[in-house]
Amino acid sequence: MQTKLIVPQPPSFQSPEEERRHRKERLAAAFRLFSLFGFDEGVAGHITARDPELTDHFWVNPFGMHFSQIRVSDLILVNDRGEVVDGNRPVNGAAFAIHSQVHTARPDVIAAAHAHSVYGKTWSALGRLLDPITQDACAFHKDHALFDDYTGVVLESEEGRRIAAALGNHKAVILRNHGLLTVGRSVDEAAWWFITMERSCQAQLMAEAAGKPVLIEESNAELTRTQVGSELAGWFSFQPLWDKIVRLQPDLLE
Repeated sequence: MQTKLIVPQPPSFQSPEEERRHRKERLAAAFRLFSLFGFDEGVAGHITARDPELTDHFWVNPFGMHFSQIRVSDLILVNDRGEVVDGNRPVNGAAFAIHSQVHTARPDVIAAAHAHSVYGKTWSALGRLLDPITQDACAFHKDHALFDDYTGVVLESEEGRRIAAALGNHKAVILRNHGLLTVGRSVDEAAWWFITMERSCQAQLMAEAAGKPVLIEESNAELTRTQVGSELAGWFSFQPLWDKIVRLQPDLLE
């Protein structure tokens, strides 16, 4: 008798409340994973998830709370004016300035992730796009952009609009002298793109330190992007990490 295989697929929801809870759980898990991977840097960094009902509002981490401590109940809801409408902690001004404009410019985007990770900010200082030198880096081949400017901490909406314009329809943008920003149609996808982009920056920095990397041939790089860089691939790649962090740190669901 042949066993029926269960192929994981993104979930569907019966109500906005159910979908909201799901997004918040994945958001809290993403923060715990970012801490586990060392992406925290003081009070810098933020991941947002659009509310499924109030679509011009987003859930985000409270300003000044360490990624490793964030639970579902700690997340705050921010409206389109930057006001906290659910929660009792303030919002990071840079989080609102950047993410509000990204969510406005990209109605398809459910989540966006930005942190001052070591390899991402190191690579960003070079002011270059990533090259297709590994299978994983091909996820970003012709699907990421460069914001080729730096004017200080992003606190104005106009700067956020410029970043959103540079992002365009891509899954990621490198913010020169700053770090990485990734987006997705789920929290899972946005978080995974950040994790694998950070590692791709690390891989290219190491490869270039050792010699001259061999680029994957163009047609093969484009093919590989369709295999590892799709929306479904991004969502699916996050699932083992979700399983791991929930087992290690179940309190994040509180």
